Amino acid sequence: MANFSFDVVSTYDKAEMNNAFDQTQREIETRYDFRGTPAAIEWLENKSGIKLIAANEWQIDQVLDILRKKLAVRSITSKVLDLTKPVNEANLRAWQDVPFIDGLTQEKAKSVSKIIRDAHPKAKPSIQGDAVRVVSGSKDELQAVMNTLKVADLDYPLSFTNYR
Repeated sequence: MANFSFDVVSTYDKAEMNNAFDQTQREIETRYDFRGTPAAIEWLENKSGIKLIAANEWQIDQVLDILRKKLAVRSITSKVLDLTKPVNEANLRAWQDVPFIDGLTQEKAKSVSKIIRDAHPKAKPSIQGDAVRVVSGSKDELQAVMNTLKVADLDYPLSFTNYR
């Protein structure tokens, strides 16, 4: 009997993220309510995240809202944004570093494996680095696992790759 598998990873499309960044930057430049303010968006080192810059925390939220809309249009979940860092304010300027969540940590991989084992005993999850490989004898079982993970309320993005 053939075994089928797929990998559960936490990643995002870097090209689409670049496009969302460019569109956000263009909208900030053209919006009337941002004229004369330091509102901007910049890449963090190695494009591992973004830096939101504005006059105050309220404008930071507005820039973040624009970015979220651009991500949604490009089918990227806003869960990829790590919003745990605080907003810094100094010299009539506010900024927030927002790194991207990329890769499953060991504890996140364990929680994904537990969800799979609890809901689908026939599927066998195994942690392989920053991915979880799910193996089953039935393609229907793997589809059910994907649906279970899609509806699970996790605070990090999941995507499915390497479907065989």
